[in-house]
Amino acid sequence: MTLKKTQPDKEKLNQIVTDARRNQELREQSYRGQALKLYPWICGRCAREFTHKNLTELTVHHKNHNHDDNPSDGSNWELLCLYCHDNEHSRYEETRFGNSPTIRGGASLATHNPFADLKNLLGSKK
Repeated sequence: MTLKKTQPDKEKLNQIVTDARRNQELREQSYRGQALKLYPWICGRCAREFTHKNLTELTVHHKNHNHDDNPSDGSNWELLCLYCHDNEHSRYEETRFGNSPTIRGGASLATHNPFADLKNLLGSKK
């Protein structure tokens, strides 16, 4: 039994290529495409470098957290890796909703003091 080889439909292939090119142009016009053209492909926090192979792991972060604020000069954007971007939004949510006290620089304050009653505990052993 022999299988009959079919030729690919050239018109269908041409349409796929045309659609792919159009979609690429639309992406490049988006703020992500613009940011990727403006800035080097390096995370703005951890300095991890990106290539075409792992570029999907590089995100555009809106500095003022307003996704509708997209100036063409990129002044509201920074490129962050997935991990740093997630961390940035977690910190923003904590301060926005007052869930975590912070000190200058954004570091969280400890709310538990393991040595709070140490003096009394040591004093009782005398």
